[in-house]
Amino acid sequence: MPHWLVIDLEATTDEGGWPVTEMEIIEIGATLVDRNGREQDHFQCFVQPTRRPLLTLFCRELTHITQANVDSAQLLPDVWSTFERWLAPHQPDLQGWVSWGDYDRKQLLQEWQTLNLDSGLSRVPHINLKQRFAKARRLERPLGLNSALQLAGMQFSGQQHRALEDARNTARLLPLILPPADR
Repeated sequence: MPHWLVIDLEATTDEGGWPVTEMEIIEIGATLVDRNGREQDHFQCFVQPTRRPLLTLFCRELTHITQANVDSAQLLPDVWSTFERWLAPHQPDLQGWVSWGDYDRKQLLQEWQTLNLDSGLSRVPHINLKQRFAKARRLERPLGLNSALQLAGMQFSGQQHRALEDARNTARLLPLILPPADR
């Protein structure tokens, strides 16, 4: 049965945002869903940042991730290794991976290159669901996840800006966007 992987990352930031090159992943959330968007499995893990190990007040308030969460977490190479082991049994049926916007893809590419990580996910097609949703709905510009859910007649479920919950909410939109042949 075909599956889709929906990934969301939370990263270090401050008010006004930082360039991707300045950000570090602090949480990975992923949900593996079937063609109808039903969760088959999930992954969630905090990551300890190294370049700027202290989270800003803005970042803590936005994500509800505490300094203790990241201080007790493993570094990205170890977390990514755990993620890859979790994903391995699902890879034969994986149709692609999805994120809301292109930030997550860019951040992962940067981290893989910086840390010299070989990722099986880098060989799996990526879909920017934010762009696909805007195109499918003939919108002038793409919407944020919460606004897209509202336009689709749904409410955000859970805490916004937490990786697994953002991934699960993104997955709810997947069946509305993918053509039936891709599902």
